[in-house]
Order: sequence, then structure tokens, then C-alpha cells
Amino acid sequence: MATGDGLKIVLFLGTVRDGRNGLRVAKFMKNKLEKTGHQVTLFDPLELDFPLLKKPLQFYKDRSEAPAKLIECDKIVQEADAFVIVSGEYNNSIPPPLSNTMDHFPLKSYGFKPSGIVCYSMGMFGGIRAAMQLRALLGELGCISVSNIFAIPRVHEAFDEDGVPKNDHMEKGADRLLAQLDWMAHAMKNHREKNGVPQ
Repeated sequence: MATGDGLKIVLFLGTVRDGRNGLRVAKFMKNKLEKTGHQVTLFDPLELDFPLLKKPLQFYKDRSEAPAKLIECDKIVQEADAFVIVSGEYNNSIPPPLSNTMDHFPLKSYGFKPSGIVCYSMGMFGGIRAAMQLRALLGELGCISVSNIFAIPRVHEAFDEDGVPKNDHMEKGADRLLAQLDWMAHAMKNHREKNGVPQ
């Protein structure tokens, strides 16, 4: 089990659909992270309501002209020690609301920090096809994912509306992912603080 000591985590949720099961998964993961001492900020695309990407933050020559909400969110991403990505699977791929949200921020805000993938579907594969594509995206953003993926099949049967799990697999699967993420986040944070990052 992960043992957090106040790491800052941004949890990206990747769905805005009606009746979305992903919100249940996000509530579960947020609760797990907070129980181990981490500080968690949920980036819910439905609440953030970013427009379709036309101008990411780094395209503003004068940052003061950027939307205040975008600047505020970027500060949270910059200060994060790790990221957890909760993703469904749209047409066997990454949900557009997820990539749209993440693409609003520059690479340097994500860089040299780890990420963990939590994927789900109503079928038996648990969203793993989207997860494979997320590995590439997260690597390009500079927040490479840990090796373990927490895949949740038949997600509609796995949690209640408050994110309370209905079987032991949910707890064990989350624990395996978070143990890796916690270790990697501490290692990378220590190295950033000691040596900085490449420019």
C-alpha cells in the first residue's frame, strides 16, 4: 500500500457523458489517495468547461491575456508531484474531453513527474486499448506512466454512486498502482529538488 506524505496529485477525469461511470472511479481514487496522505485536486472537464482547444496556454505571448482559470489550473499542474488519469474508452481510444483538457497546458508543467493510468469500460477489457494510447500521450507530455495499469472491467457493476467499491479487486488494483506511483513520485521529487531539471 502506498504511504503518502503530502504529495500533490492532480487527478484528471476524462468523461463528460451523461450517467458517466468515470466520476464514480474518480471519487474512489481520490478517496484512496487522500487516505494515504496525498493532497488531491480533481480536474473534471465538465466542471472546468474548457473550450475545444484553439489556444493552449503556451501560445499566449502575454500570459496575462490568458483566461484566469487556465493560469490557475496550470499553476496546480506545475506544482503537482504526480498525476492520476481516470479514462474511459471512446471508440477504442482516448476520450476527447481528456486530451482536450490536458493539451491546454505546456509540456514543462508536466515534465519529470510520474503518472498512473486508471482505465475502465462496461465490457470485459476494462478500457485497456485507451490505456495503451495514453502511455504514448503521457510520455510525450513528459509525465511517463508507471508500469502498472489499474483496469476496471464492467465498471457499472464495480462502484456505487459515491465511489464505494463493490468487490476486493478494486482495492487491490488501486493499491498496486498507487504503490508504484508513490515510490516513483518521491524518487522524482527528490531528484528534482536536488538536481533541478534539464532545460
